[in-house]
Amino acid sequence: MTPEAKDRTPGPPEHTASASAGALPPTANPYARTYVNGPFTVVEVLGEIDMATAGFLCEHLDAATARPGPDVLVDLRHVDFFDCSGLRELCRADSRARERGGRLRLVSNTPSLHRLLYASGLLRRFPPVARIPE
Repeated sequence: MTPEAKDRTPGPPEHTASASAGALPPTANPYARTYVNGPFTVVEVLGEIDMATAGFLCEHLDAATARPGPDVLVDLRHVDFFDCSGLRELCRADSRARERGGRLRLVSNTPSLHRLLYASGLLRRFPPVARIPE
């Protein structure tokens, strides 16, 4: 027996009308919050990002890259731990931003995150800046 359309789980937020219409950013959670700083949409990441928490980051990155020409800064200065689950979400969001004519940059002054980007081969894709540009 096949499931009825009404029984299916809705798709990710990027497929909803409110996300594509430029709705408000998702509600802050213990791992991410989004705010606007001048021309930038800043996604501030907090605590530990791993397989269990990457989804909380994902909803903020999806919303930040939903509109045309996004200029997104992902602030990782308050991250205690970041693994490949978080890297996967950053790569996905970067691809979305580029497809829409925008960009995604990382803000980090943490040597451990720089080592992770280098070891994963992503340092050229995501050369971190030390602070949020003026």
